[in-house]
Amino acid sequence: MSDVEFKRTETLTRAEVAKLIAALGDALATDSDEAHLQLGDTRIKLKMPDRMQAEIEIEIDGDEVELELELKWHNRRRSPARTARSEA
Repeated sequence: MSDVEFKRTETLTRAEVAKLIAALGDALATDSDEAHLQLGDTRIKLKMPDRMQAEIEIEIDGDEVELELELKWHNRRRSPARTARSEA
């Protein structure tokens, strides 16, 4: 079970989807370790690491196409000693 889950499903125009994806890209591209996302009338603040796992899945079933983008990361911080060892 998740500690927190936010899910929003809505029908958007292609231009609105592009704007949403661009806003996500802008949030990820900052040098800050936090991303601020505006999803409809909800604003979410997330801690963001420098590296994360990304998965893109495209599924075509007849005339229905589904494209999913999933980003995963851990909120825990590594100790400096462990980070230095893993980068060596």
